[in-house]
Amino acid sequence: MRKTKFRTMVIAVSLMVAFTWSCGSGEKAPLLDKEHIKSQIFDPEVIILDVRAPKDWQVSNKKIQGAVRREPDEVTTWAENLPKDKKIVLY
Repeated sequence: MRKTKFRTMVIAVSLMVAFTWSCGSGEKAPLLDKEHIKSQIFDPEVIILDVRAPKDWQVSNKKIQGAVRREPDEVTTWAENLPKDKKIVLY
């Protein structure tokens, strides 16, 4: 259990770094609280990506409606295809 949490945290941090790097803006990605995310779920300018580890995603009964599932191990493949004009939220 502890190893899974650690791996998930490492993957999440790696994704944030990779995404920030791929955007090339040099800006830090802000951390958003749950209430802020809830207010933007149906905003067409926001894309919510569920990047949890496959095992964590499969056993979870908590999923954000409308979120797009992406494999965290394949970030280099899908990150470059994200629209540059949208706000991207990773969780």
